[in-house]
Amino acid sequence: MAVFIAIDDPLDERLAVFRFNERALSNRVQRRDDQGDGLFAAEGDLVVERALGAGCVAVTALVDAANPPEVANRLGDDVVVYAAGERVRAAATRLGAPSPIIAIFRRPPRTTVEALATSTQRLVLAEAVDNPVNLGSIIRNAAGLGWHGLITDATSADPLARRSLRVSMGHAVVFPHARSTDVAASVRSLVAAGFVVAALTPAADAVDLADVVAGDLPERIVLCLGSERSGLSPEVQHAASLRLRIPMAAGIDSLNVAAASAIACWALRPATLATPTTERL
Repeated sequence: MAVFIAIDDPLDERLAVFRFNERALSNRVQRRDDQGDGLFAAEGDLVVERALGAGCVAVTALVDAANPPEVANRLGDDVVVYAAGERVRAAATRLGAPSPIIAIFRRPPRTTVEALATSTQRLVLAEAVDNPVNLGSIIRNAAGLGWHGLITDATSADPLARRSLRVSMGHAVVFPHARSTDVAASVRSLVAAGFVVAALTPAADAVDLADVVAGDLPERIVLCLGSERSGLSPEVQHAASLRLRIPMAAGIDSLNVAAASAIACWALRPATLATPTTERL
């Protein structure tokens, strides 16, 4: 059973870590290190549960003093848990409506593109998707539709950013992800490893997604998604096996990247998905 330490001052230095932004938590240099240096923040009992289920190590937590969630008791006897009212938690975290629990975890080691290539059949690759809400949505879509992992470039959002974790409903902490410093080179290596790499683009000369779905799908697929502003880089499109487009109504050139990911992940999904579950999504 956790022992809660009451805090009534939002400026209490013991709460300093809960005020850290993403850069301070993960450290720009550390977050590019696959060895797991740095921290991340998990908001809400479901995200904290998924982080614990993934084996992540908690450092500290801040909970609702009036109604602490049960998951706080699973953080470990050596984890310091602070308790405060909503006003103090809102001011300490700089969140207008703070969750009943915010836990700080050590960042786990990240996998590599090479490891994903040898252990998976369906991958999503995100290039310059710098909005963590979009990235979290992409992860939730991919995980829910039977895909196996994510590759991001160095300019994309951090999958373990607060908003990415929250929007993905915690799936981002368990969905394998790797970071590539040269996306075009990674695409070429995936093609060489036997993947069909599909670059999603609104370009008129790309292949209609429905035409690809009508045929026999390959077993190993990488779906490439680009920035909403400029799309995938020419280098990635050139290195890909094929370019796909989602047919759009006249006058509309494209969808939000998260919505596009849901359509494409469904259309290119594995032949068999996992048995439906009653788990909260």
